[in-house]
Amino acid sequence: MLVSIIMPVYNGEKTILGAIKSVLAQTYENWELVIVDDCSKDQTHSVVKSIDDERIKFYQLDSNTGSPTSPRNFGLSVCKGQYIAFLDADDLWEPKKLELQVAVLERGYNIVCSNYSVFVDENEDDPLSYRQFPKEFNFRKMLRRNCIGNLTGIYNRDKLGIVLQKNQGHEDYIMWLELVKKGGNVYCVQEPLARYRLSPSSVSSDKLQAAKWQWRIYREELELNVLVSSYYFSHYAFNVVKRKLF
Repeated sequence: MLVSIIMPVYNGEKTILGAIKSVLAQTYENWELVIVDDCSKDQTHSVVKSIDDERIKFYQLDSNTGSPTSPRNFGLSVCKGQYIAFLDADDLWEPKKLELQVAVLERGYNIVCSNYSVFVDENEDDPLSYRQFPKEFNFRKMLRRNCIGNLTGIYNRDKLGIVLQKNQGHEDYIMWLELVKKGGNVYCVQEPLARYRLSPSSVSSDKLQAAKWQWRIYREELELNVLVSSYYFSHYAFNVVKRKLF
């Protein structure tokens, strides 16, 4: 089955080559890489064009949108694969990522993710920490904690359709919540199959803003009452603190 990999990028000349090489190194070879450039001002386009592989498709938006949401949604609109995965231009995959996950999808699961490591800037071979999740989980557990790192998730488009991301904080989490609600239990490969780059400028590094986004999802996106929202938010906060301590 064809896997479509959606990769948004903006001014990614320093990191995108590594991300692309991690896709080229996949042991599962039936994929297309859909790179969508949000009007980069650096040499991103030249870096991508230097790689000669017909499986790589490059698109450039007409104007800068200021977030990865529109590039991802554009990629979703043009991709052709039965299975859909995501990789940002500064993150990396391990070589067996797709092979192991596609095997699980073909066993009947609609959504598969994995554990992953976190590294700082250029120290990609020296993980700062690991993100570990239950081997199997459902929608209710996803409300307590986002168990699907966007760089690890893959889903069956034929079964679940296309779910576009919303232009707001934690846009990937909202998308995965909707997919999990449709798709049932998620299988998490326990091996770390991806590497997430953490930089001082990372949006996700602002914990206070992230907490505000999380509360908004409970109250406005999911329309949960204050009591239920508080219950799930307490689990979310506990997991944030636990990551800091351990």
